[in-house]
Amino acid sequence: MSFPEKLTAVILAGGLGTRLRPAVGDCPKVLAPVNNRPFLSYLLDQLSSNGFSHVILCTGYGTDNISAAFDSVYKGLTIEYSQETKPLGTGGALRNAIPHIKTDHILVMNGDSYINVDLKSYIDWHFRNCIEVSLLLTQVSDTSRYGRVEVDKNGLVKQFVEKNEVTTLGWINAGIYISKKRLISQIPAGESFSLEHDFFPNLVGKGLHGFQCNDSFIDIGTPESYGKADQFFKVLETK
Repeated sequence: MSFPEKLTAVILAGGLGTRLRPAVGDCPKVLAPVNNRPFLSYLLDQLSSNGFSHVILCTGYGTDNISAAFDSVYKGLTIEYSQETKPLGTGGALRNAIPHIKTDHILVMNGDSYINVDLKSYIDWHFRNCIEVSLLLTQVSDTSRYGRVEVDKNGLVKQFVEKNEVTTLGWINAGIYISKKRLISQIPAGESFSLEHDFFPNLVGKGLHGFQCNDSFIDIGTPESYGKADQFFKVLETK
């Protein structure tokens, strides 16, 4: 069985994008234009090029606009929508999608960041080592904006260090995860819940692993970082 049959791809696409509104107005964050195409299309391209044929979009704010832009098929990917009726946070939105997920494992992608990683290498590493839940990590020169993830020599996550003003080289959460479905099913249904603050920290010391890479990474959460997105993808296209 190949990995797309082992795990379901889910993109968290329901964020309000409040900080980004000075740059894109009321446009849902995942539809923010980058080189005249929606940011979400880059994530869908990444899934498609790595052999996926199905994706679930966890939507909230701007669901109608997102479905109007992408409908139910994109470049061979069938798109299914899991809509929240109230803001549930990243963990709550993922829990809300459980009825749509038929596999034992879930590949989760944040809808406001992109890392130019070989997804197959990450997925193969996860299954080869029989890991229950893992995060994809990338190294940046300044972790102050993101917070830092510390891992040991075996890839086990030791601790999460909150955002602070200290400029330092380190590993950050790159916004892609793999988890067993049963762990996500334990999140309280219908309640606001954060993967970053409520889920992952509680798994430190319980087998949570980090896959370390040094691939190009961007998030579009602020007008400043969003302003770099056009050039970021233009550079990738030349490689």
